Amino acid sequence: MKNFIMSLLGVIIVFTANAQDFSIGPKFGVSQANISVSGDEFISGDNNLGYHLGLFVRMGGSSIFIQPEFLYTNTGGTFIQKQTNGVDLSIDANFNRVDIPFMFGFKFADFFRLQAGPVASILIDYSIEDALQVPLEVDYNSSTIGYQAGIGLDIGNVILDLKYENSLGKISRSTIAFPTDQRQNQIILSAGFRLF
Repeated sequence: MKNFIMSLLGVIIVFTANAQDFSIGPKFGVSQANISVSGDEFISGDNNLGYHLGLFVRMGGSSIFIQPEFLYTNTGGTFIQKQTNGVDLSIDANFNRVDIPFMFGFKFADFFRLQAGPVASILIDYSIEDALQVPLEVDYNSSTIGYQAGIGLDIGNVILDLKYENSLGKISRSTIAFPTDQRQNQIILSAGFRLF
């Protein structure tokens, strides 16, 4: 994770030195998230509504840009553990984390964008509980790497983004209680305002 952040800072410095366009501003939005699971004992459950807020920076020229973001994110998901007695156990997970997406993009016709790139997620805290709201112990990774890809629109000083996010690795280590590969995925809709 440390190498990823150092590489990210290096790319930002190079782009800042050569940028024809530089924008910065607040960003916020909502997401529809879930946890994909593997293994015979588990299936994915309902989607959870989440939110994020933070700051974006955009640098580049008239057609190629980079857009790093620094976001506080609340997300989660539900998955189901099958039981031998036939009564399945619904498990709800909620995560508070810092997300650092780093989008590389192409701009068309001065308002439409295509973008994709890695996202680093740093877990601040989490809760996971069953349907009776009994807390469960799961060994979640403190940081993960994933990817985001999507489209965007620029309307005056307002930027709108619609992105898909998925994890490149599991977000938790398998334990006896949870022998599964959990991965966070979400659809993200966000708006930002360019201060300059």
